[in-house]
Amino acid sequence: MQPVSPSKPNAARRPTEPRSEVSAAPRPRQRTSQRHAARVLGALLGGLLLLTLTSAAPGCKSPPKWEQGKRYFHYSARAKVGTFDPVRNSSSYDNLAQSQVYETLLEYEYLVRPYELRPLLLKEMPKESEDKLRYQFELKPGVRFHDDPCFSKQSWPFPEPRPDEPAGTGREVVAQDVIWSLMRMTDRANSPTGWWLYRDRIRGLDDFKARMDKRPVGAPFEWTAPIEGFQVTGRYTFEIALTTPFPQFLDVLAMGTSAVVPRECAEHYGPEFSSHPVGTGPFKLEEWVRGSFLRYTKNEKYHPSSYPDRAAPEFEARGLLADKGKQLPLLDGLVFHIFEQDQPMWLKFRVGDLDATQTPAEYHDLVFNPDHSLRSALADEGMGSFPLPLLDFIYRGFNMEDPIVGAMGPGFTPEQTARAKKLRQAISAALDTREINLAFYNDNNVLYDGPIPPGLSGHISDPPSPMRGLNLERAKRLLAEAGYPGGKGLPVLQLHTSRGSNSEEQGEMLIRQLGRVGIRIELQLSSFPELQDKLQRKKAQMFGLAWGADYPDAENFLQLFYGPNKTPGSNKFNYDNPEYNRLFEQARVMSPSPERDALYAKLRDMVIEDCPAIGSMARTRSYVWNQRVKNFMPSEVYHSWYKYIDVEPR
Repeated sequence: MQPVSPSKPNAARRPTEPRSEVSAAPRPRQRTSQRHAARVLGALLGGLLLLTLTSAAPGCKSPPKWEQGKRYFHYSARAKVGTFDPVRNSSSYDNLAQSQVYETLLEYEYLVRPYELRPLLLKEMPKESEDKLRYQFELKPGVRFHDDPCFSKQSWPFPEPRPDEPAGTGREVVAQDVIWSLMRMTDRANSPTGWWLYRDRIRGLDDFKARMDKRPVGAPFEWTAPIEGFQVTGRYTFEIALTTPFPQFLDVLAMGTSAVVPRECAEHYGPEFSSHPVGTGPFKLEEWVRGSFLRYTKNEKYHPSSYPDRAAPEFEARGLLADKGKQLPLLDGLVFHIFEQDQPMWLKFRVGDLDATQTPAEYHDLVFNPDHSLRSALADEGMGSFPLPLLDFIYRGFNMEDPIVGAMGPGFTPEQTARAKKLRQAISAALDTREINLAFYNDNNVLYDGPIPPGLSGHISDPPSPMRGLNLERAKRLLAEAGYPGGKGLPVLQLHTSRGSNSEEQGEMLIRQLGRVGIRIELQLSSFPELQDKLQRKKAQMFGLAWGADYPDAENFLQLFYGPNKTPGSNKFNYDNPEYNRLFEQARVMSPSPERDALYAKLRDMVIEDCPAIGSMARTRSYVWNQRVKNFMPSEVYHSWYKYIDVEPR
């Protein structure tokens, strides 16, 4: 559940994809707008200056009083955070912010690849029944929520008396907290974004939600109502019963939206709970200046949790097990600095105000040699780097309920549906993703077809689909078949995207590309939260986004097109194809097997044919960090890894 802005470029090189366009000979790399050219020139000149700066610069100024003598890690976040409420988590940026404060039952091993789950709030891995329909869980005893005024005698939510503890003392996490946290997903008052993960999964939960949806305005939520699929069997033990097998269920429990929260704090703060997090995590939110920064301090009462003693061989060779066995977190605090533009972010890193960041595409050739190693001047500073291939789906999408580009579903004639499909296919054929990759991503992205990225079962790399551009003759023919020869009679289409480092330039390129066949585009720029709001209200005709994996399985990408997941769920395309839905429902209950892979391929091909999303690309991030930093091994599948990082005090 991690939509992100597609204009945040990758910066690590990977082998160039074979050319896929039908009609084009190789073209030199080109910048297509004067504005972009000016920006790149400025970046190059600025980068040359910045390469002369040293990351030791912070020594020239005193850190703020709260940081003096402390181990604070400063990192860049590339869009605004919208909420700290796990059930409202709607982007990777929300997940980043929340994952420092809240915890889930399970997490991924920090240094093991492929990804493996391990207990976090649990004492051990859950026990699964033979029919894969029932799971038994046992919590770690002694895990406590952060101290907060919401904990009081008056707010005590249990029938037994409250322990004799000072008001404001964070209480112990018990089994009922897990059930309550998952029940919050069914309360429409919470505007839950993750209900699609649990819908039709837990016995009795859908019926309970339907009853709660019908309750009168102002009627209380039934926290104590029995639900067949949730059984508390002891202070720390509970069971969850599924309606059908769900191979990714434990991965879902490791997602930020499944984090455990204290009921009394959610009730105490009401609407303000989204900005007043109270969790069990390694850090506590100390300060949040919206659009500027978030500051966290170490949770001094963090439950026993140690640095890992297992690592993939390549990570062990980098010395990443040197701190094995140490109590977490290693840091005294953490600061996320918010940036919507790359140049100020990179400047902050080069003068030492940031300890680590992603390398913007504009600076890639100044930072890395042709063999992808760091340039010697930077390596001599002690800078480190790591290229991180993403399980990533960058796309341009269509609202399938829009009468022009979608026309899918009740209320539309078969003729309207067929015309809209040919229009989408024409746009796909006119879209030159290779030019976009060259101009804005340093030719580092992998271009592919369908929604399944490289590294997952069901991905296809060769040969490219005939739906993929560039094929101008095909685009013109399809546009005419859609009833718009040369674009005549076609209204100006609205492309919505988030305002970012090169969003406007990418939009201008799309306007030019599609204009070659007579399709006119108008660009609508918004902040990322504003774009999310438009999508929630189905007000974006076309939109540019990216989806990062919640868990390493193609099902997480295929569910983006499952009809019942339509807005406000994860299916922002509002694609609803009965045959797709039927096949997806078969595939999602299957364990990994050749039979499941075959279904994944059928689903992928249906998306390629219907074109609710086009222009698929996957990025590689190039992370860099300064000489203060230890144990830096980033991931974008999950965001709770900052507890493993260490730095030298400033």
